[in-house]
Amino acid sequence: MSQKVLILDFGSQVTQLIARRVRESGVYCEIQPFNAPEERLKAFDPGAIILSGGPASVTESHTPRAPQYVFEAGVPVLGICYGQQTMCAQLGGKVESGHHREFGRSFIDVFQECTLFEGLWPKGSREQVWMSHGDRVVAIPPGFRVVATSEGAPFAAIADDARRFYGVQFHPEVVHTPHGAALLRNFTQHVAGLKGTWTMAAFRQHAIEKIRKQVGKGKVICGLSGGVDSSVAAVLIHEAIGDQLTCILVDHGLMRQGEADQVVELFRGHYNIPLVHRNAQQDFLGKLAGVTDPERKRKIIGATFIDVFEEEAKKIGGADFLAQGTLYPDVIESVSFTGGPSVTIKSHHNVGGLPERMRMKLVEPLRELFKDEVRALGRELGLPETLVGRHPFPGPGLAIRIPGDITGEKLEILRKADAIYLEEIRNAGLYDAIWQAFAVLLPVKTVGVMGDARSYDYVCALRAVTSTDGMTADSYPFEHAFLANVCTRIINEVRGINRVVYDVTSKPPGTIEWE
Repeated sequence: MSQKVLILDFGSQVTQLIARRVRESGVYCEIQPFNAPEERLKAFDPGAIILSGGPASVTESHTPRAPQYVFEAGVPVLGICYGQQTMCAQLGGKVESGHHREFGRSFIDVFQECTLFEGLWPKGSREQVWMSHGDRVVAIPPGFRVVATSEGAPFAAIADDARRFYGVQFHPEVVHTPHGAALLRNFTQHVAGLKGTWTMAAFRQHAIEKIRKQVGKGKVICGLSGGVDSSVAAVLIHEAIGDQLTCILVDHGLMRQGEADQVVELFRGHYNIPLVHRNAQQDFLGKLAGVTDPERKRKIIGATFIDVFEEEAKKIGGADFLAQGTLYPDVIESVSFTGGPSVTIKSHHNVGGLPERMRMKLVEPLRELFKDEVRALGRELGLPETLVGRHPFPGPGLAIRIPGDITGEKLEILRKADAIYLEEIRNAGLYDAIWQAFAVLLPVKTVGVMGDARSYDYVCALRAVTSTDGMTADSYPFEHAFLANVCTRIINEVRGINRVVYDVTSKPPGTIEWE
């Protein structure tokens, strides 16, 4: 029996979270668009199928539907929100639009036993869930029974035990449904009978075999950024093919303090991986001079990176493959599955392919993994925790932490302030409790008095956020004494800054990173 779960995406902004929860239960899964070719779905050979939520209305004729294969494959199916609605509409039930909307926290009343709820929600219980729907099911298909109701959804949970088809109007994948992850585990392991034995050790061996098969005797070059993704990809590929891999570090001058030296020491000194270190700081600074628009900065950095990288690749000569640290969210967010809110433009990732002139094939060994899984793989490979646990720091680096024009002076000021901030976070034992932290050099100057003299210097902003999945985030609640100490150190030790502020902005759902 297949041990994989297929998730069909109907455009929900939290479809990724379904995959995360399923994998957390030890079951491998992949997301495909609802309109993927049937041959691809059959080739995946799922042991169970989950239908995601989505922004459309089943009551409109042109909106997405599940392929008929889903209901004929003979495997368990779970429909979530829109997934439940299209399941009902396609199997003989009825959905109505816009009468009883439910958004946010809600409660369901469980009045029948159900394998999906086994060990979680007993008959007669009242349970908190997260709803987000404007339509609702008003008649269930033949063979189904009602398991739970809510104030706005008379068919909040339904079950066809014979066919092992289940539908829930709420979202079990979000943390606001307290037992949602356990419900998904019930579906994959109890309903579908999947073993839950997928591990990073198993993925490591599978990935090594896959790399060897793809590359053969060819040469691979890999661009290192100093971050977790490219580093893990490089070490994994080196384990698979050894010195057929050469890494290139393009030092664009936008990295944090000491990062370039750390990369060189780790890969040359510790792993003995062939590494080309190209100092291209002046190239990048010259092209960024006077540019203030953040998207233009991104594009300039991306284009310049490719030019410099290509120059070094030609010097190496004979490379057949380019390795990238592309992750699963990058793939999903860069491909329009449905045109819904899950589509996000990520201009700092090249997941859509390479410039045609480079004539190389892509090797993307992390393409199926989420960020936390990449960290787990890094630990499995023996990478140091200082690298594996590093906070996300997108490719444009300090360029988007300096609103306005970029100069060498500003970069040096920001590096020093940022290093002090991170050092104090580590000293306080808070680094692992924070999802992402960094300093920003604001494009304003203020007048201040420092000692017996007036100063006219920059304002530095500090950010730190917590998150469980990177989809939403809140500012970290530092104690006042900590912030006072950090501010004092920055002002005393960094010439060019005379004021420090802490940003308490929260990160809304659906956004991918802080800028």
